[in-house]
Amino acid sequence: MSQPGSGARIGPRIGLFGGSFDPPHVAHLALARTALQTLALDELRWLPAGQPWQKPRSITAAEHRDAMLGVMLQAAAEPRFVIDRRELCRPGASYTIDTARELRCEQPQATLFLIIGQDQYAGLHTWRDWQALLQLVVLGVAQRPGVAAPVDADVQRAAQQVVPLPMMDIAATDIRRRVSQGLPIGGLVTPEVARYIAHHGLYANQPKDAAAH
Repeated sequence: MSQPGSGARIGPRIGLFGGSFDPPHVAHLALARTALQTLALDELRWLPAGQPWQKPRSITAAEHRDAMLGVMLQAAAEPRFVIDRRELCRPGASYTIDTARELRCEQPQATLFLIIGQDQYAGLHTWRDWQALLQLVVLGVAQRPGVAAPVDADVQRAAQQVVPLPMMDIAATDIRRRVSQGLPIGGLVTPEVARYIAHHGLYANQPKDAAAH
């Protein structure tokens, strides 16, 4: 396995960390910090999704997800963290290939690292234009404890620069469920995000089937 980005470009090393962030939580933050160090990133772009095409449930309004991410990262005070809102502003479903192509045009000399979870890695062969995507990015795969989903053989053959990253066993699904049941979420989200959720009454009246996805 070759080193990520070795000899490919001499420009900045930029991490792309997408997701619905519904809500953003401390495992997201820990993974992003680890990626900064492990991948020697000059910048990590948080990319909240507009309309995730693989999400079967309705997600929280973009304004709230964007605001929660904003208060979390403001408190984190990491200058290399940047919120990139292009997918929130783009009409229609959010496809990673569109974002990667735009960023490649904007940053032709950069090495782009796509930070994804193990479950996303296992399903990468279902993504739009995934072969083209792997020509544009290096994968950084976060391993969730206890999850070892099989990866498509074509993806394994194509992706030669997968970088393993640790991941805490925290899921937004569980946080939404706990809020809907009136349970505390301290330690799962930052205090700023917890206050925002409480102030705006997010997830409190969420149907059980929605909280389970």
